[in-house]
Amino acid sequence: MQEYLRPSEIIDFDNSIVCSFVEKATEKAYTPKDKVLALYLKVRDRILYDPYTDFKNQEVFKASYTIEQRRNFCIPKAIALVAGARYLGIPARLGFADVKNHLASDKLIELMKTNVFAFHGYAELFIDEKWVKATPTFNKHLCKMFRVKPLEFDGTEDSVFHEFSTDGEKHMEYLHDHGRFTEMPFDLMHKVMKKHYPHWYTDGIIDNVDELAKADEIYQ
Repeated sequence: MQEYLRPSEIIDFDNSIVCSFVEKATEKAYTPKDKVLALYLKVRDRILYDPYTDFKNQEVFKASYTIEQRRNFCIPKAIALVAGARYLGIPARLGFADVKNHLASDKLIELMKTNVFAFHGYAELFIDEKWVKATPTFNKHLCKMFRVKPLEFDGTEDSVFHEFSTDGEKHMEYLHDHGRFTEMPFDLMHKVMKKHYPHWYTDGIIDNVDELAKADEIYQ
């Protein structure tokens, strides 16, 4: 399990920003399991989901960057949770899957030219002698806007996206699992992204990500 407990350039829980965030998030919890549950909620709700991020810049994936900015997309949020868990001495790794989001905003679908969210990131934590999935992507306020229940995590069962919203509409459909990883697999991520969103790499669309974000009021 030692490989799932080490810091790295991206999973940088040896950074003071990450240390302080985890300590504050878990100050009222006492057992390792209670601490990681408190950490999950803090990452889910206090780091806002923001899909308009320059994913070509590796700096934005660092746990310290995400915690300092207090907003990021699914992969960096999962990295922040993995980093925090490792800081607490809980083995943690990254998982990735392609999912179809039936409730994505019109502006986001226009940017992506599809409702498939390729290489969606989540965390896997080793708790009570087994691996469990934790998905801290969507903060509580955003879930309310899209009429879906915030994902809860009890440390016992996998916490993955709901198939339906609270009013019965289709929400999230899992299409393909890319596996679990000790560190962030940038080469694989770009290979998958280029397959699903080739225009991001040829048209320079992501270079104007700030302007795109301002046009999509849902994520402001």
